[in-house]
Amino acid sequence: MQRKAYVSGVAALLAVLLAGCTGSSDGGGTTDESNPDDAGTATAVAEPGRYRTLPEPCGVVGAETLDSLLPGIKQLTDAEQREKAYEGTPTPTFDTDRKAGCRWKVESAQATDHLLVDFERVVSYDTAVSDDSEAQRLFAKEQEAADLPEPVVSGTPGSEDGGGESGESGEGTPSAGPSGSPSSSASPVSGDTSSAASPSPSVSDSDSDSTDASTPAELQPRVLDDLGDDAFLDDVLGSSGSTAQQRTVTVVFRTSNVIVRIEYAEQPATVGVVPDSEEMQDRARKLAAQLAEALAE
Repeated sequence: MQRKAYVSGVAALLAVLLAGCTGSSDGGGTTDESNPDDAGTATAVAEPGRYRTLPEPCGVVGAETLDSLLPGIKQLTDAEQREKAYEGTPTPTFDTDRKAGCRWKVESAQATDHLLVDFERVVSYDTAVSDDSEAQRLFAKEQEAADLPEPVVSGTPGSEDGGGESGESGEGTPSAGPSGSPSSSASPVSGDTSSAASPSPSVSDSDSDSTDASTPAELQPRVLDDLGDDAFLDDVLGSSGSTAQQRTVTVVFRTSNVIVRIEYAEQPATVGVVPDSEEMQDRARKLAAQLAEALAE
């Protein structure tokens, strides 16, 4: 009986010791070290962009604006044809919450006008990069591909050192007047002069001639500093040939994680007639301002 009691006591002591060892191995170290990592991962996730949906592009441009951009639309005598012209044609898309566009084309005795409005909502698939940052990156890439010209410094043609106020940043470039008149930032984008009806503008190729050196600084392709978070304007006049020259004005701007592209093109019916750059830029910029306002609502 005494031996049995001794064995039971030893077994009890071993059980206590084993329980103590197990408790020390489970406590602290591993759990505490993993929590900080989990918390760090959670805080590293970037916030989503401001926009989760897109406007309906064929309905966001009003009739009055279309009358200005497409003068021939009011000359259409057939009521059904005129109504169809106002409605526009949606561009193909697989997801209207990610990309949506609309195009219009109106022919008249004076000219053929094209208009394209395209919305793209950018979503980042990298949890560490926000939608806004990704949209900014894509916009910058598009602007760089546009190869905008250097700003023209007023009063110092051909001089790199003209005027102490201009500096390297181009602040001496003539600035745009109040609303409606083109801005004078500096850097141009090129649009695709082959067709204004493509889903999105493309960089102009060598067959097209951008506005030449004789074009006033305020009408040169340039960065716009009064539209959205980032913006630029391009103005391309197609090469002359057997047909009339087509001018294409492209305005691209970014608001948060949405990039908006406007392509406005006009080809006169008469050879030798050149579309007015200032007038077309003014119309395109007014439309861009309206779309930026619609996005802000």
